[in-house]
Order: sequence, then C-alpha cells, then structure tokens
Amino acid sequence: MRAIWKREFQACFQSVIGWLFLAVTLAFYFLYYYVYSLSYGYPYISYSLNAIAFIFLVTVPVLTMRILAEERHAKTDQLILTAPVSVGKVVLGKYLALAAVFSAAMVCISLSPLLLGRFGTIPYMESYVAILGFWLYGLTCIAIGTFVSSLTESQVISAVLSFVFLFLGYMMDGITQTISSGGNFVTRILGCYNLTAGLDRLTNGQLDLTAVVYYISMIILFLFLTTQSIQKRRWSASRKKIGMGIFNIGFCAAAVAAVVIMNLIAGTLPTTLTNIDCTESKLYSITEDTKKILAALDQKVELYVIASETSKDEQLAATLQKYEELSDNIKVTYVDPAVSPNFYQKYTQERISGNSVIAVCSERSKVIDYSDVYETEVDYQTYTSQTTGYDAEGQLTSAIQYVTNEDMQTVYALTGHGESSVSGRFKESIEKMNLGLKDLNLLEADEIPKDCQLLLILGPASDFSEDDAQKVLNYLADGGKVFITTQYTTETMEQFQSILKAYGLELNNGMVIETNDGNYYQNPMYLLPDISYDTVTSEVSNEYVFVPYAQGLTQVQEQEDETVSYTELLTTSKQAFLKEDVQNMTSFEKEKGDVQGPFTIGISVADSKSQAQLMVYTSTMMFADDADRQVSGNNSALFASSVRNLAAETDTSNLIVIPVKPYTLESIVISQGTMIIIGFCSVIAVPILLAAVGIAIWMRRRKA
Repeated sequence: MRAIWKREFQACFQSVIGWLFLAVTLAFYFLYYYVYSLSYGYPYISYSLNAIAFIFLVTVPVLTMRILAEERHAKTDQLILTAPVSVGKVVLGKYLALAAVFSAAMVCISLSPLLLGRFGTIPYMESYVAILGFWLYGLTCIAIGTFVSSLTESQVISAVLSFVFLFLGYMMDGITQTISSGGNFVTRILGCYNLTAGLDRLTNGQLDLTAVVYYISMIILFLFLTTQSIQKRRWSASRKKIGMGIFNIGFCAAAVAAVVIMNLIAGTLPTTLTNIDCTESKLYSITEDTKKILAALDQKVELYVIASETSKDEQLAATLQKYEELSDNIKVTYVDPAVSPNFYQKYTQERISGNSVIAVCSERSKVIDYSDVYETEVDYQTYTSQTTGYDAEGQLTSAIQYVTNEDMQTVYALTGHGESSVSGRFKESIEKMNLGLKDLNLLEADEIPKDCQLLLILGPASDFSEDDAQKVLNYLADGGKVFITTQYTTETMEQFQSILKAYGLELNNGMVIETNDGNYYQNPMYLLPDISYDTVTSEVSNEYVFVPYAQGLTQVQEQEDETVSYTELLTTSKQAFLKEDVQNMTSFEKEKGDVQGPFTIGISVADSKSQAQLMVYTSTMMFADDADRQVSGNNSALFASSVRNLAAETDTSNLIVIPVKPYTLESIVISQGTMIIIGFCSVIAVPILLAAVGIAIWMRRRKA
C-alpha cells in the first residue's frame, strides 16, 4: 500500500493537476483571508473557510477524475485485481495520496491564524476547530470523487458526475427546504447527505463530535463503496454473476444503512457529551450559576419557542437543548406560527418576533423577544447593524427565575435633581435580576416607599433640599440600602454631602488626576483603579474597571459608633492628586492647591445597628455603556454585583445576572503597507509560483 501511495502522490506532482489544485485552493482562501481578516480586521478564520466551501465542487472533480478512471481506460485496472495486496488497500493507498495533496494546502492554511496573531487577539482554538472542519469536509469530498472515478473509464464523465454528487451535497439544505419547510421522512433521509451541515457546526466555534463522526463515517462509506465497485468487476466473469451481484448490492445497502443509523444515534446523544465549546467567550456553554439554578429547580417550566422546527435559530435551539438536558423540569416546545398564529396572545398582547421564547410556570409567564437574544450595535458610518453579543443564557435564566419566584422586589431611582437614568446593559442587569425599577421624585412622596429594596441616586447635578436629604437619612436609619454615584459639578452640594457625612464620608469636589501610568488609560482622568478583593468585586478583582472623570472620596474622622464598618472597593495610587478648579486647569501637572492622594473612588459602608448599607462610586460615567465596552463588560459586572449585594436579603442566588457573551473579538488593525505585502505574496505570488512549477514540469515531461 505504501508503494501505491508513493506512486500516486508523485504522479500528482509530476503532472500539472496537483500543483494547480494547491494554487487554486490557496489563491481562493487567501483572497477571502485578505478581504475578511486583513482588510476588514475580522479575527475569525472561519469567515474565509466558509466562503470557499464551494471551491471543492470544481477542484475535487479535477483532482480525482483520473485516480481510478484512468486505470480502467488504460486497462491497467487488471493489475489491481491481480495485485498481491487487497483491493481495499489499493483504494486506501490511492485515496491517501490525494488526501496528502489536500493536506499540504491545509498546512499552509493552518499557518494563517499564527500570522494574524501578530496583529491582535485571535481565537486560536476556534480557528483550528474551523480548519479541522474544513479539512474533514474536503477529505469527504475527495472520498466521493474517488468513488465516482471507479464507476467509469472516462475522466470527463468522472469529473462531471463528481461535480453533480458534490453539488447535491452542497445544496442539500436548500433542496430539503424546497421539498418541505416543516420537514418529513423524505427530507430526513435526504438530510443524511447534507455535506455542509457539519462544516457549519464546526466553523461556528464548537468542536461538534457528531460532525466529526459524520465526516469520518462518510469517508469510510465511500471508500468501502469504491472497493465494492472494483470488486464487482472481478466477479463479473464468474458463473455466479447474478448471485455475486445481489450479494454486492446487498452488502453496499447494509453499509449505507449502518452509517445512517450510526449518525442518527450520534445525533440523539446529549450535546453536553458531543459539543465542546471552543469560543473565547464560551458562547455555547452554560455557566455554573445557571447549572446551580437548574439543579435546584423543583417546578415544571415550559419554554415555548415561536418557530417551526425547520425555521428555528440553530444557536438558540442548541442553548435550549442544553437547558432541557440539565433539568427534567424544563420542557422546550416549538410552536409553528403558521399553524398557531395567535398562540402568543395567551401570554402577551404585544406582537413578538419569530423565534421568541415564552417561559411559563403555573400562572406566571415571561416573554423573551428574539430581538433581546442577540445584542446589536449600529455602525453610524455605514448605517448597518452588527451583532456583537449573545444573551440567550442571561435572558432564559432570568425568565426561569421570574416565573418560579413570586416575590418581586422593587428598586427606586431618584429623580428631580438632574440624576442620570439607568440605561443599556446596566438597566438590563436590574431586569435580569427581576427587580422592578421605578422612578421616585421626593417632592411627590412623604417618604421613601416601604417596598423600596434599594434606592439608586445616580449623579445628582443639583443639590437636595434639606427635606429630601432627611428622607434619605430616615430611610437609611430604618435599615435602607442606597447605591450612590457622583459627578463633578460647580454647584454647592451641602445637603447631598450631609448624607455622606452622616456615614463618615466626605466628597472632595474636583477631579482625580492619576500620574501612575499603570492606573490610567490614554488620559490621566481615565482611571484604572486598584481593586480590593471583596464579595462585591470578586468577579472583577483580577481585571480592570474603567472610571472616567472621578471625584475623590475620603473618610473623615470615624464616628464614635463602632457599628459602622467601611470596605474600600476602588482606590487610586499614591501618585494621584485632585484638581479642584477643573474649569481653569491648563495641564495635568500638579499645581499649588491640588490635593495629594490616594483617594477612594468606590466604597461600601455598613451599619450593623440599623442594618443600613451604603455603596458609593465617585463617577457616574463609569456606569454607562461606552465605559463598559472599554473593559469588556467589567463595569456592568461590578454594577450587577453591587446591586445584588445591596438588594439581596440574605441569599443572592435569586439575583443572578448572566452577562451578555461577546459575539466577536476586537477588530485587528494592520497597516496598509503590511496588508499589501501579505496580500500580494499570498493571493498572487505564491499561487502563480505553484501554477508555474506545475506547468513547467508538465511541459518538460511532455517534451521528454
């Protein structure tokens, strides 16, 4: 078999076919690599691989058309039938030679993530799983082409039939949709020849073992069929021609059935066993928090998906399947809107999108609109929307907690003093904790409402009245919980300050300038503070939080009442100082009158006597989406943890927030000159060189 492999491998490169195969494959790949990764800055190799999946429809028929058809045309196939090695080994040797040619191209492709990694962060695991999927898909196409080549002695017919076979496998998804959008027995059978389904699963960031099994089984099946096709000619001269023919057909049918059954069984295995999440943000994994909630679930929860089985969102469906597998109390049901168009009206009067999910438990229900499953951002330069995050787990876990817990707590956000509003991811965090959010104007209320679990005071721009300040102090004295952020203002904030001073805190009116380059980003006012480890900061203690335009907070002489305790959460370095006259500052240099640090910019205060809790952060802007994006969601994680620790009575497990999982990494930035050099070498120079070598060898052998 080794001699056969060596002979066929050399034959590929002693003619123009092998060289052209490499040149065309690499040229198309690196063309899309140049566009997607180098030009647009996408760090995902899968974009380029998916884009060139069609290329096998042309290159594989040309590569495989001669491998067995030429033997039959030249009558040298008789040597195969009388060779001292088995027919199976002959077929395997020839196939491995073609596979080696293709693998040579894949080695070059495998280097592209390493090249891209020099210019930014690359999801290496995801990239190489995608390359594995593309390699297996290509090997399967070569096995099909080898089989077709064994059916005829004409290389042209072999190439045409291979194209037809591969085209059917490439288009099978569209063919089955045309036959039946809802799916039936026929489409399930035809779907077994969907060659690209496994590639799609392997290029979306998951090592899907069912896809790997599918491709390996298809390779083995078509090599087996190739062997049987050659064996049949050996039996054709036998007196038992009819009997042996029936045996051959029956054997092939049994092999096909065995492969179909094996893949159907593999498809029924739990995804927790067959799928390995290789994405950077673990898009397809379920967090430990959700697993704990599902393990403790003791009520039946129905998850109705407003979509048919064939029109469902595959990524969302995979997540829902994991929920079913993790709890016997979760049941997922797909409701076809074409069959039951008004089903959703049992639970909401608002119109919802297709693939929306309705969580139902007893009399409680919650709708997760499909638009909330994916986080999107608008590029105002191109006016296009881009998907940036996947929030299925966050929304589903929140909905399950909501429908199984009738006790809903309320958070009030103070208004009337120019306060900022809760928005974006920070508002989503409160909603995911199933906390009701209401506005509160103290001019319209005699006191803080009794049902107020947490009071938010977000960066007041004008001072409180004495009455307003007293209402807040009365609320705290009664065991209230208050979350405060501050912002710089030229106004005197005496009454607002009185709330802080009552708990031993003093706000220095000015802005912190950080001179330690390890504690700021780009601008000395863009702070990256030191984070003290605490239950509040545990999720971000080893990361960065971004605090722009912060004020300084100092702890005044401690009160005689020793029941009040302080926990510093965020602090500046000792090199930081405070600019009081921000309006007239001319530089970031320390001047006379500037107050030397360090400063506290995040603190938690607890009064064990009254059970009051106070959490203060000296930058309102840190809890805005723009700041949050700078540190990949760490600010919103800190906000959620702060709210959870304040709002929870004792157990915080009912206030879990699963953050949005980033869908893409940051774009890669490559200089124009470097991009042109890499593009020229990979897209033009290397393919032309390979093609030229092949043509030169072919012409030399032709003259000889």
